[in-house]
Amino acid sequence: MTALISRITADRFPLHRDELADLLVAVVRGGASIGFLADLDRAGAVAWWDGLRPALDDGSLALWVSRPAAGAPVDGTVSWQRETKPNGRHRAELRKLMVHPGARGRGTARALLAEAERAAARAGVLLLFLDTETGSGAERVYRAAGWTEAGSIPDYAADPEGRLQPTTLFYKRPVQPR
Repeated sequence: MTALISRITADRFPLHRDELADLLVAVVRGGASIGFLADLDRAGAVAWWDGLRPALDDGSLALWVSRPAAGAPVDGTVSWQRETKPNGRHRAELRKLMVHPGARGRGTARALLAEAERAAARAGVLLLFLDTETGSGAERVYRAAGWTEAGSIPDYAADPEGRLQPTTLFYKRPVQPR
């Protein structure tokens, strides 16, 4: 199945925010360790997405969504955020690659990741980095996509159930257009 991926700009964000909040709640309830605990509710998810609006407005955050078909609900998302400090403007952090639990195994994560990497290269980003729970399905996706492990940190973050888990740090140099 081929995901339909579209970039969400600041002006279009309000049209997608509620779907993104529903996706975030579903992913956390599905056990993904992406920074939230299991008690995340829709209001908390909406507030989190609303907090990203300034970064979308100033262009430092790039955001994409995927759908299995035109008009279908959002089933995945990914973003990257550029560093704003002068010594790091060449890099961006890949953030919140999420796929709805009911849509996993269809290549959605790989398609979103590839689109984010291509867009980073077009934007002149020379280095992408991320952290993910060690041993997770996401870690396997990043490895398969050619990301390089930089190391791991024990007890880095709590999973949705509140248990401390290690995280693995990865980086990738996007292939720059010629």
